[in-house]
Amino acid sequence: MKKSILNLGIVIIAILFSAKLSAQELMQTGRQKMPLTWIDKDTHHKIVRLTQRDGNSASFYFHNNPFVLGKEHKDDRMVFYGNDAYKSDGVGMQLFTVNLSDYKISQLTDGKKMKKGEIVGQKNHQVYYQVNDSVFSTNIDTKKTQLVFVFPADFKANITTLNADETLLGGAWSSEEEKAILKANPAKHDYFNKIYEAKLPRTLFTINLKTKKLDKLFTDTAWLNHVQFSPTDPKLMMFCHEGPWQKVDRIWTINIDTKEIKLMHKRTMDNEIAGHEWFSPDGKTIWYDLQLPRGQRFLVSGTNVNTGEETRYEFDRNQWSVHYTISPDQKLFAGDGGDTVSVANAPDGKWINLFTPKGDHFDYERLVNMKHHQYKLEPNVHFSPDQKWIIFRANFEGFESVYAVEIAKANLKK
Repeated sequence: MKKSILNLGIVIIAILFSAKLSAQELMQTGRQKMPLTWIDKDTHHKIVRLTQRDGNSASFYFHNNPFVLGKEHKDDRMVFYGNDAYKSDGVGMQLFTVNLSDYKISQLTDGKKMKKGEIVGQKNHQVYYQVNDSVFSTNIDTKKTQLVFVFPADFKANITTLNADETLLGGAWSSEEEKAILKANPAKHDYFNKIYEAKLPRTLFTINLKTKKLDKLFTDTAWLNHVQFSPTDPKLMMFCHEGPWQKVDRIWTINIDTKEIKLMHKRTMDNEIAGHEWFSPDGKTIWYDLQLPRGQRFLVSGTNVNTGEETRYEFDRNQWSVHYTISPDQKLFAGDGGDTVSVANAPDGKWINLFTPKGDHFDYERLVNMKHHQYKLEPNVHFSPDQKWIIFRANFEGFESVYAVEIAKANLKK
């Protein structure tokens, strides 16, 4: 009898412990400082803080691939920016990696100057970045750093992309007049129209990593920006005509050998916008945010780079996102949501969403409630290489960090 009572007591304690654990895991995301792992009470998806370190951390822009793959996705690593461990600001001060299997963090760079570039060679395991007029690379495995290139005094430009066979860096040069406008008007709402209206020259370029030769590809008085190489065709570069989206035919490609330039999407109505473009993993399609017209109909559209054929998926205002991305197998999309003052003016748009194409529209599932996130920091979603997680950055704990939400719903304890 005593043994039975003892066993019953153990069962009751186990049940109470399980209930307590479940209550701790199921939490309102960002209401307070969060544990390293929790379950969003509104979506029932598990969230992990990937950058488990002091200070601010930031993942890469949505179209820049930050991953180096391990064998069968064991020990896949992600490159990210962070401040020095002893500082509370300067997110771009250093580059780090985080192992997506065990969350171990390794610092790649040091020095007191800001880095920019966000370029990772998936094959050669080099991360490329720029400090003032100098381009460097650091090997992710050995941490060996070398000087790659120094821009000449008459051509101070910025690298933004690496081609598919990892032989060329690319980017855009801007004039001193443009840089002066930017310096005098640092806020985007101040400089954006001023630079667009100035019609100053910009030049697309490449740097040969073997010969160190700088080639100037194309110059225009359009605001050439968002330069991206195709992930599969080493000769194909995408760029945009920056400016108010309703005033520009934005998305273009150039063959760096023939110099042939193609417009990827021609606007068809007044106030139509298309932008925040990115390549599909197979390089066959350029995807982008499409609104017909601005703020009324919301779609993600893709243009085949060879045929010009377009594929479109429509969704509601509350599912609109600042940025979208596509999974490695190209079967799913994700979006990072938007606040009430974003272009969609969505009343309930602050969510990380998973999208499944169905006919001509997206079915959606909410993954993370972002109501405590300030969208001045763009979340910039990425699928993890194993396609089990969506990675994003957020400030809902009072500091900037990088998180991953599991696509599968959590198995909640009863």
